[in-house]
Amino acid sequence: MYTNAVTLARHRRLYVCDVCNKAFRQQCNLNAHKCIHSGETPYICDVCSKAFSRQSSLNRHKHIHTVETPYICDTCNKAFRDRSALTVHKHTHTGDKLYICDVCNKVLSSPSSLNAHIRIHTGESPYICDVCSKAFKRQIDLHRHKRIHTVRNNTCVTLAKERSIKLDI
Repeated sequence: MYTNAVTLARHRRLYVCDVCNKAFRQQCNLNAHKCIHSGETPYICDVCSKAFSRQSSLNRHKHIHTVETPYICDTCNKAFRDRSALTVHKHTHTGDKLYICDVCNKVLSSPSSLNAHIRIHTGESPYICDVCSKAFKRQIDLHRHKRIHTVRNNTCVTLAKERSIKLDI
C-alpha cells in the first residue's frame, strides 16, 4: 500500500512537482516544469535578451536573428529560417488545402486538426472519461487514457486520485 504521493511516485518511477503534484517520468521534464511556478527563465538570447525557460525554445528563437536558412525545399530549393515555414511552403507544391489558426497562425492540414488545435487556446476539453471524469481536448487522448482503467488493476490510478496527484501519462 502506498502511504503518500512520494511513495506512489517512486512505485511508478515518477518525479512529482512539490508545488502542484503533477508527475513526470523524467527528472529533466520536472525541472523544466518547475520554471512555470518559479517564473525562472535561465536561457537568455545573447542578441535581444529575450528569456526562455527551456534551452530548446532559445535555440528555436535564435534563428530569427540570423540570415542562416538551413531548411531547404527539396522541390524548388527555396530556403527558410525555420522548419515550420518550410512545412507551410511545401504545401504550395502539393496543392493541399491548409487550415490556419486565427490565434497563433499555426498551419494544419485538416479541419478536424484545426478544431482540435483551437481547443488549446479556448481550454475546452469536451471528451470526458466516464470512469474518473478526467477531461481531454482530443478524442484519441481519451481513448488512450481509458486503457489505464482496463489494463491496470486501478491501484495506481485510484491512489493517485485519492492523493490528488496529476499523472502525466
